[in-house]
Amino acid sequence: MNDKTKTLVGIGLFTAIVIVLQALSISIRFGIFTVTLVLIPIVVGAALYGWKAGAWLGFVFSVVVLITDAGAFLAVNVPGTVITVLLKGTMAGLVAGMIYLKLSAKNRYLAVVVAAVSAPIVNTGIFLIGCRLFFYATIGEWAAAAGFASAGLYMIVGFVGLNFIVETVINVALIPVIFRLINLGRRSNVRSVTA
Repeated sequence: MNDKTKTLVGIGLFTAIVIVLQALSISIRFGIFTVTLVLIPIVVGAALYGWKAGAWLGFVFSVVVLITDAGAFLAVNVPGTVITVLLKGTMAGLVAGMIYLKLSAKNRYLAVVVAAVSAPIVNTGIFLIGCRLFFYATIGEWAAAAGFASAGLYMIVGFVGLNFIVETVINVALIPVIFRLINLGRRSNVRSVTA
């Protein structure tokens, strides 16, 4: 099997993993949002196959979120929801891949750490920006109904606070696993090239 075919097969497998994990994560909720475990295979895929693969895997994650878990936001603003959801996942994968690419030449473990931490930061950060741009008035109503003093506080505490912490802790706790998976993937690629 040539390198191009191996890359396509690998990205295809990671695409399937992203779809299945995101579909399953709908049942894992903290507050009104789901906690995603998908950022881990996105980081691994980006490290093994490059930032374009990371962006693709993030995009796939975003499409699954749009299909399965964006109903409340779609009811408020369809274009805003589509833009926010597609951008947050795609950019999380792209940024993780670019960070890994830039840092891996110096220190691969540091590259994994920074890429794994960057994915939930980018994902959540773009979500918050999208909420502010497209949904702030509605979020203000939700905040008042939930007894929060402001929409901003509600976004941080009610929307993303616990979710962000859990996603980041999972990514950080699994850094040794992510590092091992990337090393196994790299060794597998080297073995097949020399065979």
